[in-house]
Amino acid sequence: MADDRRDYVAIATAYAKRAVADRKGQTFGKWVRFAAKRYLEDLKRAKRKRNLFSFDEWHANDVCDFIEKLPHVEGTWETECIVLHESHVFFLVNLFGFRNEHGRRRFTHALFAVARKNAKSTLAAGIALYCLCCEDESGPQVVSAATTGDQARIIWSTAKRMVEKLHDLQEAFNVQAFARSIACYQNGGFFKPINAKASTQDGLNPSCVVLDELHAHKSHDLLNVLRSAAGGRNNPLWLYTTTEGYETPGPWPEERQFARQVLEGAVEADHYLALIYALDDEEGKKGSKGYKAADDELDESKWVKANPLIEVNSSLLSAIRRDAIEAKAKPGAMAEFRIKRCNRPSASAESWVDLGKWKACNGEVDLQELMDVPCWGGLDLASTQDLAAMRLVWKVGDQLLTWGRRWVPADAVKRRRERGTVPYSAWVEAGLIEQTEGNVTDYAVIEAAVLDVFQRFNLQMVAYDRWNATDLVSRLVDQDVPMIEFVQGPKSFHPAMQALERRYLAGKLAHGGDPVLQWCASNLVPRTDANLNNAPDRKRSADKIDDMVALIMATGLATNEEKQQASVYETRGVLEMNLSEV
Repeated sequence: MADDRRDYVAIATAYAKRAVADRKGQTFGKWVRFAAKRYLEDLKRAKRKRNLFSFDEWHANDVCDFIEKLPHVEGTWETECIVLHESHVFFLVNLFGFRNEHGRRRFTHALFAVARKNAKSTLAAGIALYCLCCEDESGPQVVSAATTGDQARIIWSTAKRMVEKLHDLQEAFNVQAFARSIACYQNGGFFKPINAKASTQDGLNPSCVVLDELHAHKSHDLLNVLRSAAGGRNNPLWLYTTTEGYETPGPWPEERQFARQVLEGAVEADHYLALIYALDDEEGKKGSKGYKAADDELDESKWVKANPLIEVNSSLLSAIRRDAIEAKAKPGAMAEFRIKRCNRPSASAESWVDLGKWKACNGEVDLQELMDVPCWGGLDLASTQDLAAMRLVWKVGDQLLTWGRRWVPADAVKRRRERGTVPYSAWVEAGLIEQTEGNVTDYAVIEAAVLDVFQRFNLQMVAYDRWNATDLVSRLVDQDVPMIEFVQGPKSFHPAMQALERRYLAGKLAHGGDPVLQWCASNLVPRTDANLNNAPDRKRSADKIDDMVALIMATGLATNEEKQQASVYETRGVLEMNLSEV
C-alpha cells in the first residue's frame, strides 16, 4: 500500500548530504560527491520562480515504490521483493523527481556507472518496466540494446522473469511476457532486446533505450540510429549502464568525459544525469597545494567507492577480496581487477587543467578598453569538419586577458545534437560559436574574422598551425596581417603551456567564464617527450581542444619576451621567420 512505502526522497537527500560532508573522500568517490552536490543545489533551484524545472516528490517516490514491489529473480535474499540500496534510491529520485515545465522528466539522458555485481542490471530492468507501464506514454517502445544479442538480453531477461513471477504486475497493467518481447496491452507498448546491427533498427520509435555496457561499443552507429529514431517522442529516456573497460575507440570515452564535465560544472546540461562510482584518481601535482594521491586499488577501505553494495552484501566483499589476492600475485589479473572491481579504465588520460582554478579565472574581458593595447593571436584550423578557433591574448601588467571566436560547420552541429552530448546548438544560439554552412569549415568566414580583428585591435602577430592553413595564411599575409607559424611539438608548446599554467594557477588569467574555452580546457591532455616537455595531445584528448591550442599559441607569442620563453623560440627560429617565407 502507498501508506507503507518508505520516504525515498528523504533517503536520497540524506544520502546526498552524507556524500557532500565526506570532504576527504573516505567513503564516497569524487564523482558521487559532485553528483550529490548537484542534487542538493538542484533541489534549491527547483523552488525558484521561473526555473526551467521543478521537483515532484510523488514521481520520485512512485518509481522507487514500483521497483520495490518487483521480485528478486537471481540469488538468495532475505526478502521476496527488491529492497533498493541508497545509491539506487539516489539515482531514481534524481531521474524521476525533477520535472520540466511540461511535467515530463527533466533528464532525458542518464548514466549509471559502477563496478560489476552492484545490481545495475536489476536497477535497469526495473526502470525499463516502469517506463513501459507507468509513464503515461502512448505506445511506449522500450528497448535493451548492446553489442551482442546475448548482452542485450541480460537486462531484458531479468525484466521478463520479474513479469513472469509477479501476477499482480500482469493484472495491474495487462502485461504479458513472450519469448522475445514483453507486451503491455494497457497502452499498446512493448519491451524487447536488440543487438548492435544498426542497419536493422530502422522503423523503431523508442521511448526508452537502455544501452548496456556502453564501454564495449566500438562505434556510434547503434546510438545514432536509435537517437534519430526517437525524434518523435516527447519524453524519451536514454539510460546508459556500464562498468569500465579497456581504452578503445567508440562512444564510451566521449560519454565518460562529457559526464565528468557535467559533474564538474564545466558544461551545463540540464538534460543529463550522471552517477559514477569509482576509486579516485590522482589530483594535482606532487608537492603542490591541494595534491591528492590516487586511491590504492588494493586498499580494502576504498572499494566501497566503486562498490556501494558492499555495505549490504557480504558475498560481494568476499568476492572482491579473492580477486584482490589474485591481482597481487598475477600481473595479468591486475588490469581486470582495476576495471571490474575499481571501475577504473585500464589506462586513463588525465586532463592538464585544474578545472576549479580555471573556473576561478572568470574575470571580465572588456574589449572596448583593450582596443589600443597590444595583443597576440593564435589560429587553430586543425579540424575542417568540427571546431576551428581564433584566440587573442593581451598582457596587462602581470595579467593575461583572452577573448576568441570559434566556427563549426552546420553538419557538425547537427551531429553533436543527435549524439546529445556537447551543446553546440545552444552555443550557436548564444553566439558563443559561429555556424558555417555545409560539412566543412568555411575559411572565407574565418578570413573575414581575422581581418576584422586586424582592423579593430592592436594586433602584433598571429601564430598558426600549418595544418590546413597554407592557403588562408597566404591570403592574410597578402593583406598585411602579421602571421607566423607555430611549430607543432613539445619544444615549442612546453614554454607556452608553462606560461599559461603559471598564470591561471595564480589567478592571473581572465577568460570571462567562456564555456566553450572551458570545455576545451577540460578536454586537453598533454603528451610528454623524453625531456619532459609537454604539448597538447589531440589523440588522447577525449574531445575538441582547438580553442585551448589557439590560446596556448597566442600565450607563447605574448610571453615570448620572458627569459625562459625566449631561449626556446629563438633557438628554433620560430619568431624570426621571414613573413615572405610563409
